[in-house]
Amino acid sequence: MGMKTTFLVQTFVIKRKRLGPGERQLAPTESGALKRAEAMAGRNPGTAALRIVADDETGELESATILGQFGEVPDDFAEGLTGG
Repeated sequence: MGMKTTFLVQTFVIKRKRLGPGERQLAPTESGALKRAEAMAGRNPGTAALRIVADDETGELESATILGQFGEVPDDFAEGLTGG
């Protein structure tokens, strides 16, 4: 049972006058995720850089950490990562 760390950027877009999730992009490193999120925030209402740690075999989530947020991010975004 090995743990795997993944870095990703979550964009946020406005749909039906509400802020919601857009596309996700993988990043190779933590600093890469932060840089990409900051750059993408200029083209999106908001972005967040995340570190996801999950069991490599089962996919079970160990932890999800927000590394940085740029622009508008839904108020309940952090709660949604941990399941509320």
